[in-house]
Amino acid sequence: MGTDPILHGPILHKPFDMSGTSAPIAPGQQVGKYRLGKSLGTGSSGTVYEAVDTFTGRAIALKIVDPRVFQDSEFGSARRAQFVREASLAGRLIHPHVVTLLDAVVEHDRAYIAMELITGGDLSQHITPETLLPVPDVFEICYNCCGALDYTTRAGIIHCDIKPANILIADGNDVRVTDFGAAVLHTTKVVQAADFGSPYYAAPERILREPPTYLSDMYSLGAVLYQLLTGRRPFLADRIEELVEKILYKEPEPPSRVRPELPSVVDRVVLRALKKKPEERYGSWAEFAFELAEISRQVLSPEVVPEADKLKALKRVDALESLSDAELWELAKAGRWSRAKAEAVLVREDDPGSHFFLLASGSAKVVRHDRLLNLIRAGEFFGEMAYFLEGRQHRHASVVAIKDAVIAEFAPEALERMSLEVRLLLTRALARNLVERLTLANERIAD
Repeated sequence: MGTDPILHGPILHKPFDMSGTSAPIAPGQQVGKYRLGKSLGTGSSGTVYEAVDTFTGRAIALKIVDPRVFQDSEFGSARRAQFVREASLAGRLIHPHVVTLLDAVVEHDRAYIAMELITGGDLSQHITPETLLPVPDVFEICYNCCGALDYTTRAGIIHCDIKPANILIADGNDVRVTDFGAAVLHTTKVVQAADFGSPYYAAPERILREPPTYLSDMYSLGAVLYQLLTGRRPFLADRIEELVEKILYKEPEPPSRVRPELPSVVDRVVLRALKKKPEERYGSWAEFAFELAEISRQVLSPEVVPEADKLKALKRVDALESLSDAELWELAKAGRWSRAKAEAVLVREDDPGSHFFLLASGSAKVVRHDRLLNLIRAGEFFGEMAYFLEGRQHRHASVVAIKDAVIAEFAPEALERMSLEVRLLLTRALARNLVERLTLANERIAD
């Protein structure tokens, strides 16, 4: 097949010899303002530690590069460029499904990045037939990744190394895309050269050294999706030359043929993301996410509310129109979502409580002593008085579903974990909702 394009340029994941004379950094040592705890893992360029920011007391993860990595005659300059690229993103990426980079230092004799601490490991724990996640969880996770990568694409960043190990698990289906060392930053005046990342997940155009686009990341996420569903990569090979040949010219086996219990509808979505030509993949992250959401609705248990439906419900709330997609994701994550049948009591009068609710779909009535007080439509909050009073008074009325409904319940402690800006915007929305309801009640009394 001629010259092998994958063999030209630096290969990202060549292991670095860490057996030199540099002493490992011990827990308890100070690096800048960070006090180190236990090691969370060692990679090709250094070690990630659990650490504490001694200024704020916050637990973080600290990625420290071994100085010898930058001194390596063959790959030192490439790895320094990678680290500088990732360090330049500190404080710039704020999204619920992108790991937050908090601080970075790149000097001659030391380099480290402080980031959000995620303790659930990564998706590489779930890529063998024995360790696969439930199929609905896989689609929900990849849907969340679409949201993250749509955000980074809009920020002018192409990740270039999407793989299971670069998707961290925060809690359940709540994940974070991480490791932007290979990223291409289109926001800079000069697009920086990037390697194609892990070859098993590399799009054909990346192997051919063509400029990356978001469609290259889409192919990589499609390869991750394939592996999470089947327990194997789309293409297997003993030699790099054979792998390149398959990625460039061979079609992957349909997932439902590898794992017969998968519904055949899965094949259409996964194989489209893995198309050889970028223009044959999905036209946008939103389109890919929509397809994943449709599959998710088919494979989820009926009582579970899909991630896509949560976001759609919040976008329909007039009082939340000033929130960005990233802020809506944060709010969706804070709620406990459930379904309720018609005639179900959602809130009971005289019960204690400090939670408030969003009627995401359906309709409900507000009653006290069987007397109708109000109607609640989809997109409206209720129970916010108890939230503002911090549960000091019992509920004044009951709320009963008129039609089958989807409900989001928000506890004060969950909201405390959200960003200050989102909490402020939400509080304003609740206050506006409450004022409108009280105004309507006063008009009725006057009539």
